[in-house]
Amino acid sequence: MTSQPTIGQNADAFLSNRWRMRLIRFFTKRAVYHSLFWLGLLFLLTIIEWESKSTQQSFFFTLSNEIVNVFFYATIVYFNTAYLIPYYLTKNKFLTYCGLLLLATFILTPLKMIVFYFKFEHQPLAQNSLIANQHWYFVFMFIFGGASTVVKIITDWVRAVREKQELETRTMQTELRFLKSQINPHFLFNTLNSLYALTLKKSDIAPEIVIKLSEMMRYMLYECNERQVPLSNEVHYLRNYLDLEKLRQGHNVDIQFEVEGMISDQKIAPLMFIPFIENSFKHGVHNNITQAFVKMRLVVNGRRLEFFCENSKGEALPMQQHRRSGGIGLVNVRRRLDILYPGHYALKINETPRTYAVTLCLDLEGGR
Repeated sequence: MTSQPTIGQNADAFLSNRWRMRLIRFFTKRAVYHSLFWLGLLFLLTIIEWESKSTQQSFFFTLSNEIVNVFFYATIVYFNTAYLIPYYLTKNKFLTYCGLLLLATFILTPLKMIVFYFKFEHQPLAQNSLIANQHWYFVFMFIFGGASTVVKIITDWVRAVREKQELETRTMQTELRFLKSQINPHFLFNTLNSLYALTLKKSDIAPEIVIKLSEMMRYMLYECNERQVPLSNEVHYLRNYLDLEKLRQGHNVDIQFEVEGMISDQKIAPLMFIPFIENSFKHGVHNNITQAFVKMRLVVNGRRLEFFCENSKGEALPMQQHRRSGGIGLVNVRRRLDILYPGHYALKINETPRTYAVTLCLDLEGGR
């Protein structure tokens, strides 16, 4: 028998998560992680310089030297990232940018050399070494400035990609909500119209239709808000819909639905098949007087499935000769497929004078 977490444990977990979020927000602040970088660089340079020195100079003297180094490195970095890059490099003034970066290096390097020269006033050998190796100070200063350009370009690119992905995600979620809001009322409108006609006739099958409708409404209200639902639930929803149609149509229409393969833990975007079925009854059954049929087959093979739906067609009225088949339902489901399963589906429509068939092949692993 498992023990339930106590109120105190829940409170501790809540406080722990709260502090964790505070720490994350703190360390992701620009000023904080920049300060940590420069402190880390200062520590690293100090340790390297201290370990490499053969003379017995004090640790704090070495630390003060590296503070000067880090100060001038930070100066060229922030001058580069805050002024040169946004005002010249991003405006395609590459030669001007390179010239100004070299000029900044020529100005800052002698200033740093002057500071070090006065710091080493009691060390003539160090002063001579400083003058002899001043070209290396210039090279390191320029490399540090150039490295900041590379880092700036990479970070800006990563930020732009992340913002683009976030924008695409928000756009996709908004579009999916809009598309599903069109599908659900469309189905409900058709069903309620049929139910209203049966209640006017005081049909005995009206209560059974109400039960089926309530089960479908529960599915749409409580499960279809998720990005994906269990495939078994979607199949159960389709069976309810077809049971409702069988009750409503009686023996006038031959309705068949077969499921082949094993349904286990697969998931699928909700209400993906219902527009095909709705159109089968709307455009096929009601235009037929005799021998109307709707035949469906769902073949499940692991994470891949094939949905086939075929319905009979009646003689088209003159006003319907040039009317495009499908309507808003098929337009929406194709758009949803483009968003949710890009490059992982195949939709084929085959229309003859007497039949209309839709085949959808779907790779469930390719869903977003």
